[in-house]
Amino acid sequence: MTDLNPPNDRMLGRPASGGRPVRKDEFELPDRGLYVESWLPERRSRRKPLLFVHGVLAGSWVWERYLHHFAARGWEGHALNLRNHYWSQTADPASLTVESYTEDVIVALERLGPNTVAVGHGLGGLLVLKAIERAPVAAYVLIAPEAPREIREPARPHVVRDVPDSWGRAELGWETLPEKLMREQRDLTVADVVRIQHLLGQKAFESGPARRQVLQGVSVDRATLPDVPRMVIGAGLDTFVPEPDVERLAEWLDAPYEPFGAHSHFGLLLGEQSYLQVADTVRAFLEQNRL
Repeated sequence: MTDLNPPNDRMLGRPASGGRPVRKDEFELPDRGLYVESWLPERRSRRKPLLFVHGVLAGSWVWERYLHHFAARGWEGHALNLRNHYWSQTADPASLTVESYTEDVIVALERLGPNTVAVGHGLGGLLVLKAIERAPVAAYVLIAPEAPREIREPARPHVVRDVPDSWGRAELGWETLPEKLMREQRDLTVADVVRIQHLLGQKAFESGPARRQVLQGVSVDRATLPDVPRMVIGAGLDTFVPEPDVERLAEWLDAPYEPFGAHSHFGLLLGEQSYLQVADTVRAFLEQNRL
């Protein structure tokens, strides 16, 4: 895959300021055609492994800054690529659903074991909730997650019908000039915007059936969720998942809520400057709970 960032100390695994050396690794889940990108501390630690789950049109690339941040501080991080995303096996988007994506997450959690901390962004947050109905985890963090049916207003029927079987960055509003995107998402630099546009891709490869399911409402059985440490994070500039909806989910889950009023949906993970505040908040949560 093409990466717009040239190699630097971070990519080469050299220690970041205040951090430790890290190394990059990978593993595959061949039965489902899934690729997992891993960033590991040079020396093993007792910290819990982290599984990062991306949202729509994304892949392990959205977690690169987090993978380095946590590996340099002793956590091993594993970023799943859902089916038909980034380096995982391609598939017909019309054949993919919330259920099939959830199975991808469950298989990854089973590979890493019950002591894993699951971290999901956007659709990935909803997939984490669906997966941990059945797979044990040590904790979970939801970053700007899509809300389940129990707390969301279902979309109007014509909105659901208008979702094509496959869709791309134009439907997210990212098929436009970088300057316009920067005005709407003020926590992103021009380099951030150009890189995100590039990696969101020009082809319509996201699942329409999965999107229609989310709009209609995907049910989560709160009674089956594990009673483990959890945290929910929202963004005040988020145009995809409104911040009030995220706060309502935190209340529904009885989870601590951390709002970032000056952050956008992608800025929570990818902003050259803005990501660090969020990553440090997640790190504090992990340390507080001895994870």
